[in-house]
Amino acid sequence: MLIHVQPGDELPIYRQIVRQVLDAIAGGRLAPGERMPSHRELAAELVIAPLTVKKAYDELERDGLIETQRGRGTFVSERAAPPADPAENRERLRDAAERLLSQAALCRVPLGDVMTLLEEIEREKRP
Repeated sequence: MLIHVQPGDELPIYRQIVRQVLDAIAGGRLAPGERMPSHRELAAELVIAPLTVKKAYDELERDGLIETQRGRGTFVSERAAPPADPAENRERLRDAAERLLSQAALCRVPLGDVMTLLEEIEREKRP
């Protein structure tokens, strides 16, 4: 797994890790059941504090994307794969959409601008 952090970025390093792992899972570069590097391994690779990696892993685990198995390591969760049930997929997406719209309202960003931003990001993510 390749993760790159930029210390000067406005996004905190732990959030950069979370975003990149999430993108790797969503893009199929990390598969359910795949082993993740340990906190210490990734921290050494990125030359950052192990607690920074732990904070990122804790958030990913809380969101059900990874799971730590004592004595075995950290793995991409089987739950990270989209459920076969379209209704469950829609519900997951609905939760994310509600959070996005709440954040947009707090920032006073109109819905049209949010839609434009989503379209820009979708274009960037196309292969």
